[in-house]
Amino acid sequence: MRTHAFNVHAFRAAQRAAPLSDFARELNAGLSQPQRSISPKFFYDAAGSQLFDRICELPEYYPTRTEVRILTECAPEIAAQIGRDAEIVEFGAGSLTKVRLLLDALESPRRYVPIDISGEHLEAAAERLRTDYPRLAVQPMVADYTMPLVLPSREKGAGQRVGFFPGSTLGNFSPEEALAFLQLACRLLRGGGLLMGVDLVKDPALLHAAYNDAQGVTAAFNLNLLRRANRELATDFEPDGFTHAAFYNAPLQRIEMHLVSRRAQAVTLDGQRFAFDEGETIHTENSYKFTVDSLRALAVEAGFRPAAVWTDPDRLFSVHWLQARD
Repeated sequence: MRTHAFNVHAFRAAQRAAPLSDFARELNAGLSQPQRSISPKFFYDAAGSQLFDRICELPEYYPTRTEVRILTECAPEIAAQIGRDAEIVEFGAGSLTKVRLLLDALESPRRYVPIDISGEHLEAAAERLRTDYPRLAVQPMVADYTMPLVLPSREKGAGQRVGFFPGSTLGNFSPEEALAFLQLACRLLRGGGLLMGVDLVKDPALLHAAYNDAQGVTAAFNLNLLRRANRELATDFEPDGFTHAAFYNAPLQRIEMHLVSRRAQAVTLDGQRFAFDEGETIHTENSYKFTVDSLRALAVEAGFRPAAVWTDPDRLFSVHWLQARD
């Protein structure tokens, strides 16, 4: 959904359950900063992943249904860019839902490599995909896709190697992290391309509603970070002592999500005590918004050649085809 001391929903997305040692180390570092923070990649344990799937179905949360509409209506044009016998590499694959729209449109896709840090969640989704697409080689990788990766060797006679990065997960990165990820992707996809969805700058009222849904699912998703820390790291957060806050920071063109301390309180992690004042926040996510031109400029800086771009009629969301250099 959208990020984080390491900024990534993200990894909606994205990104999902990282190793326990990483969680403890990064949480300690994040709570030690003047502006406390928790990386959004830790949103996605089993409970967080289920909550995010619910978020994607909320009436206020336009990104998922708008991107699905674009992928569905523009499928023939997208397939023409990708070509036959393609190998699809999905970064932060999650539940492997949107890739089905892509697979259904492609001619003889050769292999699908979903990458995610939540191994159990990933393997279960991959097994369902194998059942539904028996001719497709499904080869999941449990890894942090923001780190250097070694992809499986290209098969002889395969078409383009194409990255798939839906959900506007790029917006969960800081600008520096977004550039670094795109540079990494460009190297991995050399000679192929990247199909990427990004959320666009729009009326702040629409953004506010999307991250403050009436059912409180996004709030539960945010607060689940504290429950996960209690379960896995033996911290003593009191989730009822914090409240969800999300707002649009217009000068930085980003949504910020925070957990706000309702009162003066303290939390212990690995024997270290962290005191919170009333009103003090833990910054849990950023979700940067783009214009079509700003995204294309960033892609050029990373080494891609921007090509086709598809948007919905209201220009809420965009899907980009970026050609990687040979």
